[in-house]
Amino acid sequence: MRAAPAASPRRPLLCAAAVAALLAAAWAAADGAGTADAADGRAPMTALTTPQLTAIPAPRSAPPSPVVPAAPAPATSVAAPTRAAPAAAHGTPEHAVRELPITLDKGSHAALSVAALDLTDGRRAGYGTSDEPVFDTASIVKADVLAALLLRAQDSGHALTAAQRGLASAMIKSSDNQSTDRLWNTIGGTAGLTRANRTLGLTHTTAGAGGLWGLTQTTAHDQLTLLSAVYGTGHSPLTAASRAYARSLMAGVEADQRWGVSAGGTPTGLKNGWLPRSATGTWDINSIGAVTAGGHRVLLATLSSGNSGMDAGISLVEKGARAAVAALGLHATT
Repeated sequence: MRAAPAASPRRPLLCAAAVAALLAAAWAAADGAGTADAADGRAPMTALTTPQLTAIPAPRSAPPSPVVPAAPAPATSVAAPTRAAPAAAHGTPEHAVRELPITLDKGSHAALSVAALDLTDGRRAGYGTSDEPVFDTASIVKADVLAALLLRAQDSGHALTAAQRGLASAMIKSSDNQSTDRLWNTIGGTAGLTRANRTLGLTHTTAGAGGLWGLTQTTAHDQLTLLSAVYGTGHSPLTAASRAYARSLMAGVEADQRWGVSAGGTPTGLKNGWLPRSATGTWDINSIGAVTAGGHRVLLATLSSGNSGMDAGISLVEKGARAAVAALGLHATT
């Protein structure tokens, strides 16, 4: 998942049709392995016209329900976006939060979902998450694959091999797709990720069929659950050693991939994903991770789809990250 050559380390140049086509192909090759994108038939998503980010108390815990993988889809077709069943009600906000100026560009068909958890005081914030919309993960699923690999090692009673550690490092730090392909097979593919997610408590995540790991579907709240297993201070299915290892990899992401949730504060670890959709000419842009803001440790998950380009998608998820931190009453320290 290396950035295509560009004047800015964060942005590919999309200034001419021919160049844009070449760059889209390059980005798809870099981040889109494990996805079936061509002629996906995806309809434009409804624009969000009255965004509101609201602070909410931590939800009451409930036993995780089984995750049922979706039926395999043909490699050249992706089903239209769906919405997961509503999550348990989060209750009435304890503190009123003003409506934030998060607006989409006129005519935009982008969709955005943001979830934030302040690990210091337990407060949460969310945008576009009330009915748990699902998004294709692209490469943020690699953090989930890593967690599944670590759970597998724990269950076997054996540490990761040197080869597995090398693959895991490449998968997270440089978002290498070939390494992900190999580790996807190691964890047992779709069934293996589904088992791991049941253990982790991800109740609204459906593993990609076959080798299409990039088309795993998830919600912002589920990504907070995953991040909590790695960065949280409470009980986690991951051992202390596994959590420390995962944090070390996510802290070492290559410099040109440290956009996204890092806009909300000083990043301590993150994983990003991007995927150009050939049928619609739009981009899926996602970012998850942990930041420090105002002396607080905050977990952030920002998911988006239908973006007009990568640059627009990055701007949108970064706007969501900043708004979430502000809704928690914190100030970014970047």
